[in-house]
Amino acid sequence: MADRSLQKPSSDQTEKKVAIPSVPVPNSNARPKKAPELPVFERRNWLIHLHYVRKEFDTCKALIREQLSEAGGMCEYAVYVQGLILRQEGKIQESLDLFQTCTVLNMQNPENLKQVARSLFLLARHKAAIDVYNQAATISEKDWEIFHNLGVCYMYLRDYTKAKDCLKQALSLRRHEVTYVVLGKIYLLERDINAAIDIYRSAVEYLPENPDLLTTLGLLYMQVNQFQKAFENLGNAMAFNPSHTKAIMAAGSMMQNHADYDVAITKYRIAAATIPESPPLWNNIGMCFFGKKKFVAAISCLKRAHYLAPFDWKILYNLGLVHLTMQQYASSFHFISAAINLKSDMAQLYMLLAVSLSHLEDPEDAAQSYEHALKLDNKDPSILINYTVFLFNTGDRRKASHYMAQYETTVAMLRSTGKDVDQELAELAAKLGPAIQVGRPLTEPSPATLQPSAPAEDYVYSTVNKQRLYTDTSYSATNTEGSGQTSQQKIKPSLPYEEEPDVKSESSLMQSTQEISPDTELYPTSKLNMYKNEIRESESSHSLSEIHPRKLVSIDQVPLPPTHLPEDDDIPEELESAVRRNHRGKLPPLAS
Repeated sequence: MADRSLQKPSSDQTEKKVAIPSVPVPNSNARPKKAPELPVFERRNWLIHLHYVRKEFDTCKALIREQLSEAGGMCEYAVYVQGLILRQEGKIQESLDLFQTCTVLNMQNPENLKQVARSLFLLARHKAAIDVYNQAATISEKDWEIFHNLGVCYMYLRDYTKAKDCLKQALSLRRHEVTYVVLGKIYLLERDINAAIDIYRSAVEYLPENPDLLTTLGLLYMQVNQFQKAFENLGNAMAFNPSHTKAIMAAGSMMQNHADYDVAITKYRIAAATIPESPPLWNNIGMCFFGKKKFVAAISCLKRAHYLAPFDWKILYNLGLVHLTMQQYASSFHFISAAINLKSDMAQLYMLLAVSLSHLEDPEDAAQSYEHALKLDNKDPSILINYTVFLFNTGDRRKASHYMAQYETTVAMLRSTGKDVDQELAELAAKLGPAIQVGRPLTEPSPATLQPSAPAEDYVYSTVNKQRLYTDTSYSATNTEGSGQTSQQKIKPSLPYEEEPDVKSESSLMQSTQEISPDTELYPTSKLNMYKNEIRESESSHSLSEIHPRKLVSIDQVPLPPTHLPEDDDIPEELESAVRRNHRGKLPPLAS
């Protein structure tokens, strides 16, 4: 038998074998293909771009001139970069001409149209910029930048509805921090704080580690008195950036608003390392010392703030307030008058001016100042009660009873809406009411007195100016609504100020020679004779001559350093050491 291993394979087995494809072997001698030839006027684009991003503008402009000379001015990218360089050098009109040349060279490139519109925007030609942006939007329909810039242009034209539509469309294409900020700003311009809070809350959800957004959201919560949420957002901002001065200032001002002055000063000391010449910082420090009744240090810090920001009416207001508390009425009149020149529509300033004038024995001008304050704001209890005291002291009890009834109506409206009235105002009204009632019987108030000109729900009890924003936000240390504080006390400092005087607390709004303590009953007959005798005995000198009409309202602005330090004023050691550290051992020169 033949060996089977030597037999040839059958035809079936041959068919089952896999055929191996033949792969052509590349010729090792073949040279690789050359890169595609570029037009001569595009060869140096990469080099122009390299020098531009390095900000080597001189070299870049030399290359551009060489490129344009070779291309006969037909190189789009070289013209484009030259326009960018001219814009950064401040030559906006020249850059606009170059970008328009780019659009002629390539009309289908949206980047050229965007740069033309940007130059028009910088030239404040917002309507022309909107037209160019709309033209660019037809070429590039899903460009976030185009719709964002359209919203900004509409905002400057005060067309807030179209601006919000464009910005929301930009957010639908791409969520970006700057779009959230502009949209929130528009809502703030419309005085819609709740909508602005919603926008910033959405921004924080998208960018949870952005300290700027967290700080702004905290400031907005402070505006609506949601202090717990404000503190949480400010704390998160400082957790991500412990040296974020805006968050530190806002947190310090909130602590200051709740009378925690020592902790607030500690926060301000941290901020002073970064912004030692900040007027809001020194203004807040000064009002912290004012809250602690360290009046000399308060004046020093406020004067430094005034030196750094001489046209800030809030600092002038605070200076007038502190001088009025120290019974320096001429200085108070000076600073309050300066504040009125800068902020002529604020009723509380005219009230404080009237207080100063009444102590300077100018009752006619004081009465005019009170009347003007009531024209600006006839729903402020502090103005009403101070004017009532002034009228009672000048002997016009009939008019005083009229404004006393108006005060009581206003207070009732405030309490019906859940707002509190300062306790010291209530105590003064309780003592003043019986005095006016006994001096001359009150007639029934007219319906006009009982019906306020504005409904209660529209009235907002404001201590000074509750705008914010932004940027700098603070609250003064005295008499802030809802903080449980009392207003600053009337003091009689002893001169010279060798050290900070230990102030004996007395009522800042009233200190009468006769203690009038009304009963809970309505003026019982058993006590009327006693009141009549007391008032008649001193009627010639106006019995409540020492009721001081100064419901000293607080300021909501960030505090800073004084313009100059009096040579005989002592600054606390911790503040002086902080200033020296910031100036390497040397105090900055102070105005004498």
